[in-house]
Amino acid sequence: MTRGGFAVISVVGAVAAVIGLWAGLAGGADRKGLSIYWVDVEGGAATLIVTPAGESVLVDTGVPGNRDPDRIAKVAKQVAGLEAIDHLVVTHFDVDHLGGAADLAKRIPIRRVYDPGDKDASPQRGYEVYAVLRKTVPYKVLAPGDAVPLCQADGTPKIALECLAAARKFVAPGPGRGANPIPASESPEYPEDTTDNARSVVLLLRFGNFEFLDAADLTGRLELRLVCPVNLVGQVDAYQVNHHGLDRSNNPVLVRSIRPTVTVMNNGDRKGCGPKTRAALKAVPSIHANYQLHKNLAADADNTPDQFIANLGPADACQANHVELHVTPDGSAYTVRIPATGHTQTFKTKPGDGP
Repeated sequence: MTRGGFAVISVVGAVAAVIGLWAGLAGGADRKGLSIYWVDVEGGAATLIVTPAGESVLVDTGVPGNRDPDRIAKVAKQVAGLEAIDHLVVTHFDVDHLGGAADLAKRIPIRRVYDPGDKDASPQRGYEVYAVLRKTVPYKVLAPGDAVPLCQADGTPKIALECLAAARKFVAPGPGRGANPIPASESPEYPEDTTDNARSVVLLLRFGNFEFLDAADLTGRLELRLVCPVNLVGQVDAYQVNHHGLDRSNNPVLVRSIRPTVTVMNNGDRKGCGPKTRAALKAVPSIHANYQLHKNLAADADNTPDQFIANLGPADACQANHVELHVTPDGSAYTVRIPATGHTQTFKTKPGDGP
């Protein structure tokens, strides 16, 4: 079954929704909504999820050193009010995804670790240090169909974080997943991916009717397998733009098939905003807000409007502003914010289509 259209909530409705949202989010033990924070790691990836039960999932950790772990720990502790990272998912073994893990563990406890496993991996710098950390905590290799175990808060919609793909393997179609009406023949040609990007863990987060897709650095050919011949994802509310907005990813057939309302690109001041990616995003009428962590300062870069960008200046003057998304306790609406600029926009979730 397909999901219907969305609506941007009116000004009056937005005020009421935001008041209700923050009432539901106030106080760690009383939190009933779902929150997602995109931490600025200068073109790497670090996406922090906080569930209605106050449980945390961090997806990727930026690069080694002080900068990215400091930024992640600051958002986790000072913004989200966390004392630990309950679940760390390393989507693949590129340095801008696994690199900050060991240094982050010195700043905030990490309780469990998940990744796609070592078989056929092509790890980059930082893997050896990460592998040592992995031995110190409970660890699981994520396979398609697995779920990161999350606590269900009383009185809230069901929450689930499912692995749709990992290590070049994909979940079997679930109930209600029929043939995609968009044919695979409409996909551009992409080269075979022999890098570790192809092993990326793909995660689908559901909270009631709200759905969020994080497919890490999956590239064009494999993105097509997510939605053709069967759409394994469905249609989502929020989409983390794959691979930092590079043109090796963000297959137009994928973006058209999942029909997001909001997208977030974790790019850098000279990374992302690929022209083919931007064209793919702008061609989908369901998308009403494309957010970026950074403005791409290249002379010919095609950026989203400044109001949707967290950091407008160069990297050497970066304030590390983050983007955050909060879903209301009943899952009926969500608000995207850039706290540093005061930007706030509220959307209704789409009718559910999950299995």
